[in-house]
Amino acid sequence: MDEYALFVTIGFALGGLLKGATGAGAPIIAIPLMAIFYDVPFAVAMFIVPTIVSNVWQVWVHRARLLPAAFLLRFVGAGALGSGVGTLMLAWLSSDGLKLIVAVAVFAYIVFRVLKPNWQLAYERAFAVSGIAGGLAGVLQGATGVSAPLSISFLNAMKLEREVFMATISAFFLAIAVVQTPMLMELGFMTVERFWLSCLALVPLAAFMPVGSWLAKKLPSRTFDRIILALLAILACRLAVESIF
Repeated sequence: MDEYALFVTIGFALGGLLKGATGAGAPIIAIPLMAIFYDVPFAVAMFIVPTIVSNVWQVWVHRARLLPAAFLLRFVGAGALGSGVGTLMLAWLSSDGLKLIVAVAVFAYIVFRVLKPNWQLAYERAFAVSGIAGGLAGVLQGATGVSAPLSISFLNAMKLEREVFMATISAFFLAIAVVQTPMLMELGFMTVERFWLSCLALVPLAAFMPVGSWLAKKLPSRTFDRIILALLAILACRLAVESIF
């Protein structure tokens, strides 16, 4: 870590705000911010320990509210397989190419949230496409660390109760992290130093989760959403400019 350590801390703090407010979505802010000052592989590796720890806890707490096993097998299983493909892409693609993919993914998430805020997907239809959605989201998560345009949007469209959503998305992220961790180690992206830094990243993430929960109760949901989307748009624009020019 160097002079940009403050920005990494800020990224995880902002991620903690979002996770505390919504139950998910921390990487959508933290990874684009870290990718600006470092690179995408570094950002993905830094999120491994926070992902495993936070999602083990959330799966355990909300284990009684998980969706049916058949749905989980398709969605989570396909996500885990897709993350393996995505992690290989992390090694094959250039840094600028990965930054551009992250920027496009974030823009896609913003556009979807703005244009389809109330879109709903019936369980039967969601079950039918859960394997495809999970697999594609896994590839995106493995390659960029940001799968929200697919994973979170897909589950949000089902209009799940908060506890059901948190349990399911946590199981998805946990399965991906379990598959991705040994691959990141084998590819040289997860070093001993980055492992300990990833452990330290738990501190700002955990510290700001209660703040996000408090803000979510104080601010109108629409106002909070607009602030988050505006911040994401700024980060995505910065990434796109850096990758192209």
